[in-house]
Amino acid sequence: MLERLGAVQLDTISVLARSHELVPYARLGPVGRGAIESAYWGSANGHRKGSAKGSRKGAGAFEYWAHAASILPMADWPLFAFRRRAYLRRGWRWHKVPEGVCAEIRARLRSDGPLTTKELGGAKASAEWWDWSDHKIGIEWLLDVGEVVCVERVGWRRVYDLAERAVPDELRTREPDDDACLTALVARAGRALGVATRGDLADYYRIRQDQVDQVIDATGLVPAKVAGWSQRAWADPDALATASRGRHATTLLSPFDSLVWDRARTSRVFGFDHRLEAYVPKAKRVHGYFAMPLLAGGRLLGRVDPAREGRTLIARQTSLEPWATRTFARTETSAAALATALWRAATWVGCDDVRVERTDLPRPLVESALKAATPT
Repeated sequence: MLERLGAVQLDTISVLARSHELVPYARLGPVGRGAIESAYWGSANGHRKGSAKGSRKGAGAFEYWAHAASILPMADWPLFAFRRRAYLRRGWRWHKVPEGVCAEIRARLRSDGPLTTKELGGAKASAEWWDWSDHKIGIEWLLDVGEVVCVERVGWRRVYDLAERAVPDELRTREPDDDACLTALVARAGRALGVATRGDLADYYRIRQDQVDQVIDATGLVPAKVAGWSQRAWADPDALATASRGRHATTLLSPFDSLVWDRARTSRVFGFDHRLEAYVPKAKRVHGYFAMPLLAGGRLLGRVDPAREGRTLIARQTSLEPWATRTFARTETSAAALATALWRAATWVGCDDVRVERTDLPRPLVESALKAATPT
């Protein structure tokens, strides 16, 4: 799945689960959360178990800056050489690197093995979020330029290791030029999206649109015209050659899922306007703190703001799109999809009850759908 998507965004918010767990859940169903972490991080999982000087080169993924902080296939390490070089040319990212601290960090990692920022000396110099410690500044800089790599998170803390120990030599020593990196990444974005505008392609890995223009002809993507789109588009030829299988998941999506992370594209493709309200004052929220789009039948029917109380999954609020409740038949179908998605999510996170608090659907219809969808 990670190879197919190219990038899975990370985020600190955890409601049902963290976003990087919700992405495979939406596509593959109730895969165990331990299995998901193991598939991402490979033999890097459990960094304490290896010796300081032992090889960690079995990891299947690494973390780096893509659409945002993202899990990426280890095989794509060379493709981010353009970004590592850009950081090196600039000489800093957010903070100037204190003199001597990088040498100290290299020595610690070489002697002690993989470490978190806390183990290196702490992440903050004060309570302010931006006031990083010298060790935090140093380790993040070494991550930016590729001297160290994050190949695991423990308790949501990055575990850093030397790239020479964690990245296979044949990948670490490959340094494609900028055009080669950008060509491969734009091609991967096109494959992941199926069909995309120039802006869509640029947004996927957060490159500039002029960089897309620079390499688009070499990507193998083909020009396409999409009904209703005013902008030019390009399509993955394999997507055009493969007939749709007509199978669709009924599930809740993370707001950071690549299917919907680009809000403008989500509106253009699905006619669905979504906004993350976690950072909106509570009194001004319309759909809830972590409203998750409800996917069913290949369409986005509405939103669910979930929570957990013990072994009960709670839908604090459900908000259906107007078209999804336009007729009684549609309303009934939408209620069934909502109930199915809620029970599937509940089962996955170990809940054995579901409760809906506020809903724009008829209450008796919701209760009836929940009862019908209850696992036997």
